[in-house]
Amino acid sequence: MSTSSPEAVKKLLENMQTDLRSLSMECKKKFPPVKEAAESGIVKIKTIAARNTDILAALKENSLEVVQPFLMGCGTKEPKITQLCLAAIQRLMSHEVVSEAAAGNIINMLWQLMENGLEELKLLQTVLVLLTTNTVVHDEVLSKAIVLCFRLHFTKDTITNNTAAATVRQVVTVVFERMVAEDERFKGIVEQPPPVQGNTNRRSVSTLRPSAKDAYMLFQDLCQLVNADAPYWLVGMTEMTRTFGLELLESVLNDFPGVFLQHQEFSFLLKERVCPLVIKLFSPNIKFRQGSCSAASPVPVEKPYFPICMRLLRVVSVLIKHFYTLLVTECEIFLSLLVKFLDGEKPQWLRAVAVESVHRLCVQPHLLRSFCQSYDMKQHSTKVFRDIVNALGSFIQSLFIIPNAGNITIVSAPVGGSGSGAQGTAQGGPGAGGVGGNLTTQAAFEYRGTWIPLMTVSVQGSAKATYLEMLDKVEPPSIPEGYAMSVAFSALLDLVRGITSMIERELTIEEGVAAEFREAHPDQEWQPQPGAHLVWEEMVSACWCGLLAALSLLLDASTDETATESILKAELTMASLCGRLGLVTPRDAFITAICKASLPPHYALTVLSSNAANLSNKAYSIQGQSVQIISPSSESHQQVVAVGQPLAAQPQGTVVLTAKNIQCMRTLLNLAHCHGAVLGTSWQLVLATLQHLVWILGLKPGLGGALKPGRAVEGPSTVLTTAVMTDLPIISNILSRLFESSQYLDDVSLHHLINALCSLSMEAMEMACGNNKEPSLFAVAKLLETGLVNMDRIEILWRPLTGHLLEVCQHLNSRMREWGAEALTALIKAGLAYKHDPPLAHNQRLQLLLLNPLKELSNVLHADIRQKQLECVLQILQNQGDGLGPGWPLVLGVIGAIRNDQGESLIRTAFQCLQLVVTDFLPTMPCTCLQIVVDVAGSFGLQNQELNISLTSIGLLWNISDYFFQRGEAITQELGREEELLQKQAQEKGETLNRPFHPAPPFDCLWLCLYAKLGELCVDPRPAVRKSAGQTLFSTIAAHGTLLQQPTWHIVVWKVLFHLLDRVRSSSTTADKEKIESGGGNILIHHSRDTAEKQWAETWVLTLAGVARIFNTRRYLLQQLGDFFKAWEILLDHIQSAALSKNNEVSLAALKSFQEILQIVTPSRDSDKSADALAAMGVPPVLIDPLSASGPGRPLVRSDSLVERLTRYNGAELQAPPPGEESALEDSALWWSAWNTWYRTGMESTRPPSGTTEKLSFIPSQPFLTALIQIFPALYQHIKTGFSMEDLRKLGVILHGAVSVPISSDASPFILPSYTEAVLTSLQEAVLTALDVLQKVGSRKRFISDAICVGPENLQVMYPAIFEQLLLFVEFSCKPPQYGKIETKHVANAKYNQIQLFAPAEWVALNYVPFAERSLEVVVDLYHKTACHKAVINEKVLQNIIKTLRMPLGLKYACPSESTWKLAVASLLKVLSIGLPVARQHASSGKFDTMWPELANAFEDFLFTKSTPPDNVSIQEFQKNEAIDVEVVQLISTEILPFANFIPKDFVGQIMTMLNKGSIHSQSPSFTEAEIDVRMREEFSKVCFETLLQFSFSNKVSTPQEGYISRMALSVLLKRSQDVLQRYVEDERLSGRCPLPRQQVTEIIFVLKAISTLMDSLKKTQPENVDGNTWGQVIALYPTLVECITCSSSEVSSALKEALGPFKDFMQPPVSRVQNGES
Repeated sequence: MSTSSPEAVKKLLENMQTDLRSLSMECKKKFPPVKEAAESGIVKIKTIAARNTDILAALKENSLEVVQPFLMGCGTKEPKITQLCLAAIQRLMSHEVVSEAAAGNIINMLWQLMENGLEELKLLQTVLVLLTTNTVVHDEVLSKAIVLCFRLHFTKDTITNNTAAATVRQVVTVVFERMVAEDERFKGIVEQPPPVQGNTNRRSVSTLRPSAKDAYMLFQDLCQLVNADAPYWLVGMTEMTRTFGLELLESVLNDFPGVFLQHQEFSFLLKERVCPLVIKLFSPNIKFRQGSCSAASPVPVEKPYFPICMRLLRVVSVLIKHFYTLLVTECEIFLSLLVKFLDGEKPQWLRAVAVESVHRLCVQPHLLRSFCQSYDMKQHSTKVFRDIVNALGSFIQSLFIIPNAGNITIVSAPVGGSGSGAQGTAQGGPGAGGVGGNLTTQAAFEYRGTWIPLMTVSVQGSAKATYLEMLDKVEPPSIPEGYAMSVAFSALLDLVRGITSMIERELTIEEGVAAEFREAHPDQEWQPQPGAHLVWEEMVSACWCGLLAALSLLLDASTDETATESILKAELTMASLCGRLGLVTPRDAFITAICKASLPPHYALTVLSSNAANLSNKAYSIQGQSVQIISPSSESHQQVVAVGQPLAAQPQGTVVLTAKNIQCMRTLLNLAHCHGAVLGTSWQLVLATLQHLVWILGLKPGLGGALKPGRAVEGPSTVLTTAVMTDLPIISNILSRLFESSQYLDDVSLHHLINALCSLSMEAMEMACGNNKEPSLFAVAKLLETGLVNMDRIEILWRPLTGHLLEVCQHLNSRMREWGAEALTALIKAGLAYKHDPPLAHNQRLQLLLLNPLKELSNVLHADIRQKQLECVLQILQNQGDGLGPGWPLVLGVIGAIRNDQGESLIRTAFQCLQLVVTDFLPTMPCTCLQIVVDVAGSFGLQNQELNISLTSIGLLWNISDYFFQRGEAITQELGREEELLQKQAQEKGETLNRPFHPAPPFDCLWLCLYAKLGELCVDPRPAVRKSAGQTLFSTIAAHGTLLQQPTWHIVVWKVLFHLLDRVRSSSTTADKEKIESGGGNILIHHSRDTAEKQWAETWVLTLAGVARIFNTRRYLLQQLGDFFKAWEILLDHIQSAALSKNNEVSLAALKSFQEILQIVTPSRDSDKSADALAAMGVPPVLIDPLSASGPGRPLVRSDSLVERLTRYNGAELQAPPPGEESALEDSALWWSAWNTWYRTGMESTRPPSGTTEKLSFIPSQPFLTALIQIFPALYQHIKTGFSMEDLRKLGVILHGAVSVPISSDASPFILPSYTEAVLTSLQEAVLTALDVLQKVGSRKRFISDAICVGPENLQVMYPAIFEQLLLFVEFSCKPPQYGKIETKHVANAKYNQIQLFAPAEWVALNYVPFAERSLEVVVDLYHKTACHKAVINEKVLQNIIKTLRMPLGLKYACPSESTWKLAVASLLKVLSIGLPVARQHASSGKFDTMWPELANAFEDFLFTKSTPPDNVSIQEFQKNEAIDVEVVQLISTEILPFANFIPKDFVGQIMTMLNKGSIHSQSPSFTEAEIDVRMREEFSKVCFETLLQFSFSNKVSTPQEGYISRMALSVLLKRSQDVLQRYVEDERLSGRCPLPRQQVTEIIFVLKAISTLMDSLKKTQPENVDGNTWGQVIALYPTLVECITCSSSEVSSALKEALGPFKDFMQPPVSRVQNGES
């Protein structure tokens, strides 16, 4: 609650009234005036409260009156009343309601109380309240108040004494604070400068404002008092101490420096009064020397007094700190004094406080800089700054060298202050001794047996003193051991820290300004102000020697990690600063110090050995090995953390690393890491040291160059403690970070680093050369790391870096080499992966620069390096394949640099790269590289180390071709542009453009290169490769050939295809026939591929088929090339030589190819839509496989169906070109050429082997012959116009030859489904088809013209020849053909004697029956069409047919197959039904005369055959056969006999004889046992008989001769009947009960049936046609018939009944003979 708030005011009024009431109560009896005053005061207060709104202001106005009662109360000198009054007065003062006058009264009253010695504490309190709450007290009143406090300070009461001291201090502060406040108020107002006075009189302070004046008077008197002079202003002072005065002076100077700096009057006081005073007071300390007091000296020297001395030093510190600028000369004196106080001769306490004072200076770097500027840089001036540093250094050294006099026996308890407390606790309590401290873990320095403990004296960067603060001590304190050292140590560190941070901060600011300036004025050079740099350099130059000496000593002596750390940090920051300022010598000196401290003592490292001479040797043993190590200090107290091998060419003993060494190493790393930019040439020092340390610790490089702890190769000599084990990862991490930080170095520093690493690496390489010792890989690993982090500016270091690494890659030591490669490949990968600016894609030069070392690696012969190289390529492809651009040729060059001697794994890796390229990167590479890809893929195909790779690479070539096809346009354009450029360059140089397959356009050349590569692979020694390559080559040409320009096809045909065919043919014909046992390893080879010859056969097949297919599909395109006919001839020649090869597979395939090239009438145009378009739509390639269709009646696929199909799929887009006249002519030439090839092939292959059967004679296979013959129809379509009889004859020879070829017995089951089934073989069918084609052409023309015999002459003439050929085949049914002299078994016999599958029969003649039968059907069919052709009539075709048919007809049951004679009969009937009318028509011409006898013989042979039917014929079968006989007789009765007048008579006679023979049973009368069971042909006899009768009674008998024949026949017949009947009756009678033989019964039945038939015939015949004799003979039979009635056989009885029936027609009443005779 504030003092002016209404509540506070109300409370104040209440309190005052209460106070006054209390006062009046207390004084009621003893002091009535006081009581009255109090009561009137109450009234006064009430009045004020009632009348005023601002009560406080009113109170202040009337404060004299208000205060009066209380002052009176104090005057009573009654303690109780006095206390009451003082409290009330304080209350009023705290509410600021006391006026100046009232204040004066109060002070006077207090003075009285003071003189009376009453209420001293209350007085001090009241003064303080009065002066602090308001500013109403000034001048004399103020001085009186201050004196009052001073007086109370010197009372006997300690409490009062101390309270007064504090009050004095506070009051002094208040006085100066008022002045500061006053200055603030007047800050904005410009004042008239005071007139400058010479020597300002101390009283003339008229220029100062009131508060300032008070302060001035006060300070001036303080100086007077300290100097033991009388004060001017503080009147009434009785006594004063110098120490208190100095303290007050110090506090004013320290707290209000602004006052002295801003006001001249005060500055004057400082110069004229304070400094002389200080110098005067210092004099005893300067003159005093320790120990000199004991000598009897004539003049007694005043002994230094600790309290004064210490306070003086404090004042000096303040003066130097705040007023250095005012007091330059004075400060020089002070500083020189300070330096002197550090002397060893001075008392310990003096040295301690002096060191503390120096420490205070050391934490103020700006001050130190001022010293340097003011003294060191001035001529003829003391080098103060240098002296301070050197003094500190020698002070530290002195502590080690001089045993501290008087300090050894003193056991000091910890003396107040924080620092020494640490020591006490460490030593287990206040009593512990200082000397024995080395038994504890206390931090300490130890050097040559001197042990100095280290205490915590202050926080870093602040000089917190212990002894300078001992203001209560009168006697000099005893200084604990190590205190001075600790302070000096802190001072040293703070000095370094302060200077370096200050200079670095300013440097950084300057650099920032410079950068801004350069941005603003890029054309101008930045000029720094020289002054600043000079100061910095001077400061460093002044202090570095002293610092280095002191720090090195301390580092050597330090036994504490933290202390060591601090020392190292100081050395490091100094080194860095020197580097930044370009001071090389000091920089290297500090770095060398750190390096030496990192390595074991006396370590032989030439770089550092310059100042190793002063180290003395000590030997001691570790793990039983005596090792020369240990520095001059007490190294034995250091913890050993590692034992390892030194890095040297010759193996040596082990060396020891201590914890401190490791710590130094970390500092070294830190230095290099953070300050690499300023190291310059000292990189050599740093890196050499690190390399040795890394080696001793056994760190080995890992991934990316980082070093990891690895087990040393040299065995157990590397020993690491757990302490260092945990450190190692950190060290290795820092090592890596060190090189990572190289990215922040500028280019020059980076070059220093790289050069240093390269020279280290060269040393390592030399060292690793002579022996197989583990090499040091430090430099290589770090080169890698450095390269990796500097990718953004890789160009500047790439050449030296990779140049060196390539050398490493060729090193003999495999570890070294491996790492060189590792580093190089890692750099290349990183370089390509890095996002450069501009990107690599736009920086071709950089990309090639990066990839070049990869290519260089190909020259290294070591396989491990090549493996690394290829793995690198693989990773580059996986990660940066898309962006390689112009780098592709290099990369592909590396992939393709494979040789057969390189071993599988290398080739496999390289191939993986290639696969990746082909699958993923073809679109991203420049098109000019595509040819390289093709070459590289080809070279993988040709390598012989790994078959699978060869095969897969062929697949890649196929993928590449697909890519060419898909991206054809783009590639063409790009290559075109490239070509123009090259053309231009070539012209400029005056050269011709030289590239393979010139002058084909570049895109076509790409294809040609691909084809050429595949062509090479097609003749590879390995069959699998050949096969794969061949398939790929032809598929590619088929699929993508449309892209080629027309002229390019010329090259494809001649340079690729025919070239390939020639090579394959020659290889195949010369291939080895030796059997190959197995295909390497355990692979079994199929017997069809078990010789090289057979394997080449497969290749030949593939190649020929491929070429043929191309000729077929691209016919139209190829025909437009000039030399198509020549090409065609060559192709046919190849086909012929293949067809005639002795390998079934090849020959058959050759025919397939032949078929293929003949099969298309007009090839589709190659222009708009290629075959691929169709393939894409699912149109199957229209290739007819002749072997696929077997079985009878396969329709011939018309060859024009391709065009139909295409049109069906593609609408009208694919129009066949109109065949022009020229093309027709040229075509016919091609076809005739093909016909000649066909004929030559056919003749060669079907010619029977001459001489006796040789086992080895080659007989063509059925599929081959079939295919050969199947070619003819297609071929014939094109040559029919010029096909001559001669050609037909040739054809006939071939057909006959082909059909005659036997098959091998082991093949027959596959060609004939079974022996008994009547099936045509494919070959036979083909032969018939060939003839069919011939006759169809002729007949079609005839039917179209709808006129008989109008067809072209040449075809008509051929019919007889065709018949002849067919009839020849018909004969095969009974007489199989012979093939040369080869003995064959007859397959048809298989019905009776089955041939065993593996019987020794070598060759089997085919079952020709089905073939002959089919030929017969064709004959009939053909005859049907051509019976009335002139040629057919003239050439007696019908006669020939009949003649041929006689053979099967005659054989009848003896035919190989039953179907044959049946078919022969049927055919005969058909042919006759057509031919007889023609023959009758031409009867007069005599062209058919010779036919009739043939026909008669044929009938005779057939109807009365000599062969007996087989035993197993069933009744039904027999009846069927009989029906056939009957049919023949019916034909005679319908077609021949009615036209007897057109037929030669002897023929008719023959027929009649035959019928006669048939009508009487054909059985011979002499029956033998064997013939008993033969059945009678009753039906046949009956028909013969009827025909005979019909013909006999025919009224159309043209000549009596004929009639005679028939009549004679009749009478013979009747006579025989009579005989038979009579013999039967007799036999019947004789036999009695025994039945007669079946034979005889049958005969009698037949006779009876014949009689009834005769009766029927007679009835039907006109009576005039019957001869009288005949009747007589018929009737004469009657009695004989009656005789038979007695027979016992029921069959005979029923026949008899039938015979007797008709006789009733003769039962007539007799008529007169005359009548009869007349008739």
